[in-house]
Amino acid sequence: MKLIVACLLILLVVMVAKTYLLSFRFQSPTNYAETGPQFDLRTHLSGEILSEGLIFGPTGKMTNSFVAKMVGEWDGNVGTLTEDFTYSNGKTQSRKWYLTLGPDNTFTAAADDLVGTAHGVVSGSTVRLSYEIILPQDAGGYTLQATDWMYLTADGAIMNKSEMRKFGLKVAELVATMRPLEK
Repeated sequence: MKLIVACLLILLVVMVAKTYLLSFRFQSPTNYAETGPQFDLRTHLSGEILSEGLIFGPTGKMTNSFVAKMVGEWDGNVGTLTEDFTYSNGKTQSRKWYLTLGPDNTFTAAADDLVGTAHGVVSGSTVRLSYEIILPQDAGGYTLQATDWMYLTADGAIMNKSEMRKFGLKVAELVATMRPLEK
């Protein structure tokens, strides 16, 4: 009996370690410092951008997809990213990010549906942004902790992966592409 309990405890420790130490949200910007091409928010989040993505629920099942048209505009170190989403369930959503570049490749961001300020860092070909987001009322109105990673590819496309958590448990995931809108 003691052997079974010991094995179960070891299994539990391994599962917790994997969940908390080897997961998506524990990547570090320093992991990507030497990667290229170099992500520049003023260049890569500027102009008209088309985004297409999928949203997954807590079980990993896709719950929705979307297409978003975005417009990034910059005045020195201050920028906005306006987003207009159309979801596969017919709903639409408009959001606007207010971005401010800071020292040492850091930046802050604000939006109407955030709690406080988001904090980001650019490192090599990546961007990490952490924040608390308040879901729309028709999606439950919950406040979730979000971690976004954007990865710049060699051809200039951006791959975006986001995890949203409540009480430390993953409740949603978003995967999207972003690329300059062809005229």
